Amino acid sequence: MSKKPRETANVGAGLWKATGMWAWLLFRISGLILVFYLGAHIIVISTSQFGVGGGTFDNVMNFLDHPVAIVLDVALVVAVLYHALNGVRIILMDLGVGIHRHKVIFWSAMAVVVVCFVIFAYVAFSYLANDVGPWNGALGVAS
Repeated sequence: MSKKPRETANVGAGLWKATGMWAWLLFRISGLILVFYLGAHIIVISTSQFGVGGGTFDNVMNFLDHPVAIVLDVALVVAVLYHALNGVRIILMDLGVGIHRHKVIFWSAMAVVVVCFVIFAYVAFSYLANDVGPWNGALGVAS
């Protein structure tokens, strides 16, 4: 039997350059982020209601006014937007819509993610700048 010649010296070279591979990897990462966030959210909210471990609901809300928590909220929005729109893209692919144009659909979905993120960030940070909104004590929690 004759062996097929290798196309490249490094088997697997270039696999990470494909748009589909990055879409797949980021979809899995964003899914894991959302699963861990949901678990942490349930644990924190359920324990804070009863004051378990010295934490109360007011303490949790005060922590959420911290800039680190706000940046994490913004990152969560990015993960949700990416995961949702990439999920729609995958459903379209499963239905046979745009199979041969998957790169265009992926980059279009990413453009929508960026636009939605810019709108969210503008609104969120304008609330912060004006000391109103869901952050900065507007929840009725004393800072």
